Amino acid sequence: MNGKTIVITSGKGGVGKSTATANIGAALAMEGNRVAVIDMDIGLRNLDVLLGLENRIVYTIVDAAKGRCKIKQAAIKDKKIDNLFLIPASQSDNKDVLTTEEITNLCEKLRKEFDFILLDCPAGIEKGFQNSVAAADEAVVICTPEVSSVRDADRVIGLLYARSITPKLVVNRIVPEMVERGDMLSHEDVVDILSIDLIGLVPMDEQVVISTNTGVPLVTQKDSKAGEALRRIAYRLNGQPDLPIEVPTVKKSFWKTKINFRFGGKK
Repeated sequence: MNGKTIVITSGKGGVGKSTATANIGAALAMEGNRVAVIDMDIGLRNLDVLLGLENRIVYTIVDAAKGRCKIKQAAIKDKKIDNLFLIPASQSDNKDVLTTEEITNLCEKLRKEFDFILLDCPAGIEKGFQNSVAAADEAVVICTPEVSSVRDADRVIGLLYARSITPKLVVNRIVPEMVERGDMLSHEDVVDILSIDLIGLVPMDEQVVISTNTGVPLVTQKDSKAGEALRRIAYRLNGQPDLPIEVPTVKKSFWKTKINFRFGGKK
């Protein structure tokens, strides 16, 4: 086995990167892959909460990378999804505690045990980012349709290219009504600016808050539009690159459609 390492990054914080990591990892595992999701945000951590595993942490990525424990001791098995494992970040260390060499060596070991290793990259482009991309084969950039998010994503994309990593783009938190009114950038605008391949479009979904609070991934919920979009992103990463990308659209009500039909024709 020689697993694939994918860094999920954004540049800007608060764009849904950790949510994407947890759910893409869960969806890949649900497809039968052995998946390790790694929280690289040393000093802070979120993936454990998103997966409902916050009460099961004994060892962290710092312990595993420095040889204080075995990988299987740090890797927490998900309670409901077979083949999904979390290696949490340490809250008691600073961001400079790990070196790129330690992360690279750890990922080389993980490749032998997992089909996919997803690195949840911290915000910014400092040490945490450098460590996260050091061992990556591929990159997914998460961006929201906001000017500040697009600008930060553009900076990160340039740094990834400098490391010979060709990134793919996910546009998150799309509100079709705002796009239709011209109050939000369209995904076409974002793709034109960033000039990288699009791998998924994720609509705004109130189920995200519920998922975060309950620790139940969106991809396990049948009524989540964001969950469905994230599942399809996982399928593309798992060897289905030609799977069509669904564009979030405004849902027309029955009465509005009926009125337009009755009164929108010739007089």
